[in-house]
Amino acid sequence: MTELFGVYPYLVSPVNADGSINTAALTRLVEHLIASGVQGLTPLGSTGEFAYLNNQQRLEVVTTVVKVANKRVPVIAGVAATTIRDAVQQTEAYIAAGADGILAILEAYFPVSEQGVERYFRAIAQAADPHPVVLYTNPQFQRSDLSLPVIERLSHVANIGYIKDASTNTGRLLSIIERTAGRMKVFAASAHIPACVMLIGGVGWMAGPACIIPQQSLALWQAAQQGDWQQVMALQRPLWQVNEIFAKYSIAACIKAALNLQGFAVGDPLPPQQPLSEEARQEIADVLRKVGAL
Repeated sequence: MTELFGVYPYLVSPVNADGSINTAALTRLVEHLIASGVQGLTPLGSTGEFAYLNNQQRLEVVTTVVKVANKRVPVIAGVAATTIRDAVQQTEAYIAAGADGILAILEAYFPVSEQGVERYFRAIAQAADPHPVVLYTNPQFQRSDLSLPVIERLSHVANIGYIKDASTNTGRLLSIIERTAGRMKVFAASAHIPACVMLIGGVGWMAGPACIIPQQSLALWQAAQQGDWQQVMALQRPLWQVNEIFAKYSIAACIKAALNLQGFAVGDPLPPQQPLSEEARQEIADVLRKVGAL
């Protein structure tokens, strides 16, 4: 089973006016990130605006990324659904398209019980087997979250070996690491300080900001691997400005705006989301300049 670690940018989903995926823009971004040295790619995370795409568009995004990556780095495709049936169908389609693993997300309109949440993720893992599954929990956007007992039980499923928890609660990450006793590895989210997550045992950073600061993100991760925590913090302090700006504005709009500033024609966030104002774009440009990304 593919081992996951390092920097995994959450890719944006560029969409043309007619609803088709802008494969040229997505291809250019994927090539750039691979050339930058990232360890993997994650289409259809939050930054990929999965909630605003239909299943045909989602599959086109995954197929494009898989084709361009061409096994140079793992592609971990996001699966998000309100029903188990839809989640399983998406999982099967993405694995058939060549994805190396699945990022599993639970969407919910009505609250779901702990038993229902567990069944949902177990079904995705079974459909993905033997490919690895990364659990993704983000309480800011989800009505039903993964509790620590459910996470612990799911850690015994052979191919559920990773979690990205975007709860902003770093103590919860340490609880997950301790309670799963090495069975489940943790990725930092943009809601956490990556340096802190690495220090407590995190294996990497799986987040949207890595799309626009891949080399800086890699430098931080590599310093952590070497145990040079003084260098890690020297890199982390200025980079935290990127996380702060993304916390201030809508993340998909923010990252697409940043990529457009960097010369990647990925377009605006999908309606009814609104593009950022010129003032906000200037603020993002200022931050990018400060961290050497523009």
